[in-house]
Amino acid sequence: MSGVDGLIPATREALLGLPVEVAPRLLGAVLRVETAESSVAVRLTEVEAYHGQGTGDRPDPGSHARMGPTARNATMWGEPGHLYVYLSHGIHSCVNVVCGPEGVAGGILLRAGEVVEGVDAAFARRAAARVARDLARGPGRLGDAVGLRHPIHDGIDAVTGAALAGATARLFLPARPLVDVASGPRVGVAGVAGTAAYPWRFWIPGDPTVSAFRWGRGAREA
Repeated sequence: MSGVDGLIPATREALLGLPVEVAPRLLGAVLRVETAESSVAVRLTEVEAYHGQGTGDRPDPGSHARMGPTARNATMWGEPGHLYVYLSHGIHSCVNVVCGPEGVAGGILLRAGEVVEGVDAAFARRAAARVARDLARGPGRLGDAVGLRHPIHDGIDAVTGAALAGATARLFLPARPLVDVASGPRVGVAGVAGTAAYPWRFWIPGDPTVSAFRWGRGAREA
C-alpha cells in the first residue's frame, strides 16, 4: 500500500509524540490485518487519545494506564507502533495504536472506520451488520471486522508487520495529514475524563462511519 492513494507506511518516529498529538494524524490512515482466512483493511475515521501515568501535562483518569504499569496494560508502555488489544465488557476486542517513547504509556483507541478491503470477510465476522457503514462503526465492531483478538494479538507490531498468532497488521498513514478534523469529549467515558476538559476524541466530520456520541456516567455533571 506504500505510495498508493497518498498513504505511507507508519514508522516508530511518526508515532513518538503524545497520543493527543498523534491521534489526529491517524484519521484517514489505513490499518490492514491479514490472517490465514482473509485480508481486511479499514480507513480510520474516528479515534481517541489516552495517556498513561506521568504522560503529558495532566493525569488522564480515563486511561487503563492511569495507575501505572500492570499485566493488562503492559503493551501501552512499550515501543510505539505496536497494537494494544484489550477486552471490553468481556466480549469485544478493541484495538489501540501505542504512541510515545518506550516507557511512556499512551494509546490511541481506533473507534471507527470504513472497511475498504475485505468487505465480505468483515461481513462474515460481523453477521449482525446490515450495511457496510456499520461494519467498523465502534471500537468493538472494528476489532471484530479486522479479526484481531484479545489476548492472542495484544502487542502485534503494526510497523514491521511481524506475524503474531497467525495474523499480521500494518498501519499506513496519510502522506499529508487531514486538515478538516473535529474534536470533542471521548465517548462513554465516566466522570471528568469524559467531559470537555479532555477533548481527546477526533473524527472526520460528516463521515457516515463515525460512531454515535454518548456521555459517560457522570460526565456531563463533572
